[in-house]
Amino acid sequence: MIKKILIANRGEIAVRLVRACAEAGITSVAIYADADRHALHVKKADEAYNIGPESVAGYLNAHRIVNLAVATGCDALHPGYGFLSENPLLAEICRRRGVTFIGPDADVIRRMGDKTEARRAMQAAGVPVVPGCDDNLDSLEQALVLAGEFGYPVMLKATSGGGGRGIRRCNDAGELRRHYDRVISEATKAFGSASIFMEKCIDRPRHIEVQILADHHGGCIHLFERDCSIQRRHQKLVEIAPSPQLDEEQRQRLGAYAVQAALAVGYQNAGTVEFLMDRDGSFYFMEMNTRLQVEHTISEAITGIDIVQEQFRIADGLPLRYRQEDVGRRGYAIEFRINAEDPRNDFLPSFGRITRYFAPGGPGVRTDAAIYSGYTIPPYYDSMCAKLIVWALEWPDVLRRSRRALLDMGVYGVKTTIPYYLELLQVEDVIEGRFDTGFVEDHPELVNYATSRPTRELAAVIGAAIAAQAGH
Repeated sequence: MIKKILIANRGEIAVRLVRACAEAGITSVAIYADADRHALHVKKADEAYNIGPESVAGYLNAHRIVNLAVATGCDALHPGYGFLSENPLLAEICRRRGVTFIGPDADVIRRMGDKTEARRAMQAAGVPVVPGCDDNLDSLEQALVLAGEFGYPVMLKATSGGGGRGIRRCNDAGELRRHYDRVISEATKAFGSASIFMEKCIDRPRHIEVQILADHHGGCIHLFERDCSIQRRHQKLVEIAPSPQLDEEQRQRLGAYAVQAALAVGYQNAGTVEFLMDRDGSFYFMEMNTRLQVEHTISEAITGIDIVQEQFRIADGLPLRYRQEDVGRRGYAIEFRINAEDPRNDFLPSFGRITRYFAPGGPGVRTDAAIYSGYTIPPYYDSMCAKLIVWALEWPDVLRRSRRALLDMGVYGVKTTIPYYLELLQVEDVIEGRFDTGFVEDHPELVNYATSRPTRELAAVIGAAIAAQAGH
């Protein structure tokens, strides 16, 4: 059985994994760059080791990280998400060094990380895919010919892409000519590969993904779907489980597709199969994420299943504890990504010192955070500093509870997306459970929120000043 895990990540996911280790009686080992010396995951882990002065490069050095795991007596490694989580090299080095990688095999990561290879695998498995090219593009001329066959708009995508990067929509031949070299450049910089491919653009789709768990004994189940349609520039902002936009027949069909996809590629551990749903209710495979997702929390909220604990068990070689018929769901859950960004200034990152932080509480409210009062958010990493997860039995209830929890949450010293979400919850389409991937662009007025939050902060500062003066 796994006794000691090196957590090859940082931020709120590292804190989440430290807590999971504590519950499982497993020793947790954190790593940190100099910029993270005072990070919360460093404070909470059983052991913590510095990986050098490079703020990002240290978290991307697979050989050094696995060497540290071996040197510190770790028998397993969890990659979290981001950084090396979908890099097959990390999984392969772990295998060679005798460290259990908590995730799928390197071959599966490599195969699903190649978007054209993933498309071919899904087609062979009978899972519907978006119309597009089956191989990487060789030239702009080939792209123009294929776009003429598919019909505009089309999407240029990095073959090794992920996280919403290396994607450009092209509405006509002129835009295709302008974006072609740009996508190649973005793909090369972000993923180290210049390979790109093209798909027909599904106009104003719903972005729906399915959480799966698969063991080493042929068992595979899904934990229902999450609606990730509310996103900005292909980056998710709010996620919902289950989707209020699906009926029960669609839900069952989508879950079956996800399990079918996982079994077809011999998948093991936790993963996510992502789909687009068009206006007619048809589903198309988009990609498979071979790791734990940021939004796994809302699947846990509606099913009661701790996905990270299941990851540990699967990595230990144990069979799944649940059959599909054992997995039920109750209510709705919403996750708000609390980003240190200024929505009024085109969501510009707002790094700096957290002067005060208050986590919300009450029934159905969970906060996964990497911040605390006095913590300085470094400028080198993703702007997400916390996740607010809210659950309630009915859709109107979860919206009301979300508003209350967002108002309870206090993050002072930096700008955050909290005021934006408070406005979002008042939009009629959200109240009615209707939204697609164009939602944020359709509602530019949401950034013109009232000044209730700044006024609240000003009142708090004045109150603190008065208290300090009274103490003299």
